Order: sequence, then C-alpha cells, then structure tokens
Amino acid sequence: MFNRRTFLSLAAAGITAPRLASAQQASRKVALYANVGADLTHYDVDVASAELIKRETVTLPAGVQYAWPHASRRYLYVASSSSASGYGRAGTEHHVTAFSIDPATGALSPHGAPIRLPTRPIHISTDIPSENILVAFNNPSAVRVYRIKQDFTPGEEVTQPGPIDAGIFAHQVRTTPDNRLAILVTRGNEGTPTKAEDPGALKVFNYKDGVLTNEVSIAPNGGKEFGPRHLDFHPTKPWMYVSMRRRTRCTCIG
Repeated sequence: MFNRRTFLSLAAAGITAPRLASAQQASRKVALYANVGADLTHYDVDVASAELIKRETVTLPAGVQYAWPHASRRYLYVASSSSASGYGRAGTEHHVTAFSIDPATGALSPHGAPIRLPTRPIHISTDIPSENILVAFNNPSAVRVYRIKQDFTPGEEVTQPGPIDAGIFAHQVRTTPDNRLAILVTRGNEGTPTKAEDPGALKVFNYKDGVLTNEVSIAPNGGKEFGPRHLDFHPTKPWMYVSMRRRTRCTCIG
C-alpha cells in the first residue's frame, strides 16, 4: 500500500522529445517512477488520456527513501534504507544507487555498484551541474556530500574542512540555482506534554565544489514554532519558498 514515504517523481519527463508548440505537448514521452518499499516501477504516462502504463520494476537494496535525477536526465540517483521512518527502528542497509535512463523508453538499468551510507538518508539531491550528491540524514541529523564520478556513478565522500551543525532532524538539502549556497532544512520536533519543542532552522552554507563552509542558521524566534520541512526555488525570480510543519503554510523568502 502507498504511504507517506512512497516516492513519486516525474524525473524523466520529456527525455525523448523537445519542447515544441503547446498543441504537441500531449505527444511528448513522459516517464514516471513510483515505489512501494524497495521496488521502483517505471510507468509510461499517456498524457492525452491521463493514464499510466506499467512497465518494468527494479529493486533497491532496501526501501526507497528519495531519488533525484542527474542534470542530463540520463541518470537517476536513489537513496534507500532499511531503517523505519522518523526515530523508529534503525536498520543496517543504507545506500545510494545509480540507474541509467534509456533515452528512448525511460527504462531504468543499474549503473555501477551502490555506495554505502552510515545511516538512513532521508533526502538526496545533486548540485546544479550534478557534480556532487548531497545527502541529508535525520537521525542523527547530518549532511554529507559525495562525488559523482566521470562515469556518472556515485563516488567517495567529500571531506569537509570542519564540523557541521546540522540542527535537529534534517529533512532536505538543496543548492541554490546559482550553485553558490547549500541549504539544509532541519525541521526540529514538536513539543509534547513531557518534552519541550526541538527548534527548527535553515542551515545555510557557502558551497563550492562539494565543500560546505561559513554556516549561518536562519531560525526566527530561536527556531520555536518554525519547523521548516521543504523548500524550493522560483524558476526566474530570486525567491525561495519554504513549507512550515508547525504552521501548515508556505513562506516566500526573497
């Protein structure tokens, strides 16, 4: 059954046809990938009739957590883990696996060997040129960067120049469109009758060639009742949108 952690992505949309006039958009090849547990299934999307046609399935080393396409749209990087969500059962299998995307069909094929990660990866993304993979870990909260090798497989971890304050419960990591900053979204945790709230924050780093430096924490009111969960960027304006877990709303930062 699909649940909150079910991954759904239009990662390979438009990989086989150029963007033409609007009347031709319905005929463009669109591939969709969806997972249940460790199984990641490829579907063709019939845009005109709003139908999904199931194709092949690939199986990851453990349950899919998140995925991100290479900038070329020719490769897909998938994070997997045997850990339960949140602060639940800690598993032992944590990986990033690369798949090549067939440019004609959208089919996924394993591309190289998976790399092991230390704990559950809750989110991954690449930097803008897809030279590095950024991975957010929720428990313990952390962010790590891994090289993408010349053959497009995930490689070694980038050594950082110093310790990183990754806040409480990292939930997402993204680089800004100019590739000069990396932002780690740390949601914190809501308070309970027996435990005080853990503050949330946006951890902002200077970013260059996989290296994170000069961290600044954005945490209004000390991060209380902040709870950022996800962010995204406007395609043309210098604006960033942040969804808030505590406030059930989205905030625009310019």
